[in-house]
Amino acid sequence: MFDGILFDLDGTLWNAVPQLAKSWTFGLQELGVRQEPVTEQELYPCMGLLLEDIVERLSPGLEAREKQRVLDHCCRTENEFLSRHGAPLYPGEEAVLTDLSRRYPLFVVSNCEKGYIEAYFAGTGMGKYFTDFESAGNTGLPKSENIALVVKRHGLKRPVYVGDTALDCRSAQEAGVPFIHAAYGFGQAEGVPAIHSLEALPSLLEQLEG
Repeated sequence: MFDGILFDLDGTLWNAVPQLAKSWTFGLQELGVRQEPVTEQELYPCMGLLLEDIVERLSPGLEAREKQRVLDHCCRTENEFLSRHGAPLYPGEEAVLTDLSRRYPLFVVSNCEKGYIEAYFAGTGMGKYFTDFESAGNTGLPKSENIALVVKRHGLKRPVYVGDTALDCRSAQEAGVPFIHAAYGFGQAEGVPAIHSLEALPSLLEQLEG
């Protein structure tokens, strides 16, 4: 039996790319760093990357001090926007989280900035289903170490991590945690159990436990 389920956020629990494009466009224009709109097509390949790498892609060539200023401003803009407006959840998400939270403690571990997971909770109302969360913005650690940190913090013996990218898969494996690929998300992962909708997760967990 699994004793905890850890989730990635972007591409696993919601698709915030349209909202992120709007908030990053506003933030970059407000700073005068970039005038053309940030497009969804630009952002999709960025999902799962660290924020400093996203800034470099959206506005390349900034000096370190200016990059940090842009990063701080756009993250604040993004979190405020998402806290107010939320972003689309995947079909059946609340029913799935309701069901799973009755059987397992649930967690979110993401490469996002400080405050982003809290924005997901505030903008969607899903926070009540989760026991704890951790992010690169909180700790400065890579995802593998944040997964291991949550596992240790809660004394988990047989957790599983659900995410949508090869980085998620590699991070879980480095932390010694089994991985389930959310194949409906943004990325690829080979040779691991997969689900093609979030609604398929409970039955897959039962199969793996069986």
